Amino acid sequence: VGGAVTDAIGAAAKAAGAHVLLGVTERDHGSLYNTQLLFGDDGRILLKRRKLTPSFHERMVWGMGDGAGLQVVQTGFGRIGALACWEHFNPLARYALMAQHEEIHCAHFPGSMVGRVFADQIDAAMRHHAAEAGCFVVNATGWLREDQISAITADPALQKVLSGGCHSCIVSPEGVDLAPPLRTGEGMVVADLDMSLITKRKRMMDSVGHYARPELLSLALNGRAATPMHTAPFGFKGGSQDGSRPDFRADDDPEPSDSGAAVLRAPVD
Repeated sequence: VGGAVTDAIGAAAKAAGAHVLLGVTERDHGSLYNTQLLFGDDGRILLKRRKLTPSFHERMVWGMGDGAGLQVVQTGFGRIGALACWEHFNPLARYALMAQHEEIHCAHFPGSMVGRVFADQIDAAMRHHAAEAGCFVVNATGWLREDQISAITADPALQKVLSGGCHSCIVSPEGVDLAPPLRTGEGMVVADLDMSLITKRKRMMDSVGHYARPELLSLALNGRAATPMHTAPFGFKGGSQDGSRPDFRADDDPEPSDSGAAVLRAPVD
């Protein structure tokens, strides 16, 4: 990300005056990530996020994402957030975007797999998120032609697994399709978004506002990017008595109260 390919996509977005949400395989040194990129109409990358947990056998290829990408981006026509595939069955990931008042949710599913049951699951997930979040949902799925499926495998049984399962759609905050969903072949789903429908929905049911009970139920999000190394900007204080655990603390920090214990127990009266 940040190379010639993404530069070309950004230039195309700028030339078209369009925002583009694209799924890519991102290489970061020796690791690959299932990544979504949001390009603004000026060609800049507004959001880069990695799929939190690659699904099932995907973990053999792609690495884990982190909470840094669970962000909603303000644009000239609405607040945009994104998730990929089975992340939509992680209610806390969806709620993280809802709590940031997402207005347009962009989704990706692979499509061309498992058959109609997968398409029906996508339909249910997209409608549910739209109604629960009170936002528009724009979802795109892939499509494989017969010759592409044959190039992947010659086994008729496996070819059957690579068919169906497509459901590209645009859903209103009321959970209603704004245009006929696309389930077969290549094509486009196009609709105009009436942003007043968000207000209409949320005045009745706002899951992160008047219909929420944060004093009872709330979400804790670690929004930091995952990194294999942290450099502590503190002085070295000597650590544990046996020398097994260094202690990095500022000179004016008090002595640690937990003695490095993994479990802290409340005192018993």
